Amino acid sequence: MHDRIFAGITLLLCCVLAFLAWGYSASFSYEPVGPKAFPLLLLLLIAFGCVQLLLKPSSDTHGEEPPLNREVMFKALAFLGLMIGYAVLFETLGFIPASVLFGIGMARLYGGSWLQSLISGVVLALGLYLLFDRALAVPLPLGILATLES
Repeated sequence: MHDRIFAGITLLLCCVLAFLAWGYSASFSYEPVGPKAFPLLLLLLIAFGCVQLLLKPSSDTHGEEPPLNREVMFKALAFLGLMIGYAVLFETLGFIPASVLFGIGMARLYGGSWLQSLISGVVLALGLYLLFDRALAVPLPLGILATLES
């Protein structure tokens, strides 16, 4: 039940944020899809996950509600810490290194081995970079990797 409540609140928040982001426009155009593409695509992915949580059959949990215990609270606080760290490091380290660190942290938080976490973090970061920077022409900060850009 906790996961469905969380998914419902998060889906509502995604709708509000998407409504606010939809009207966003910059006074100058510096990218073909505009400044709202990145937040709208992320909100769409989050909303898709919320809908999946809301519509999943109740048999997935075998009728048992996972307890809201110390481990669950630790994971929630660790996730919050990872998100804050990602926001703080995004500009200075750049999109790719900050995303790799975030991906590794999230994978480790949910039981991935170090190798699995490293591979998934690198694939996630590079895949998102190629999608936004190359395919959608949304400029992302390179940070410490700026010297590699040609």
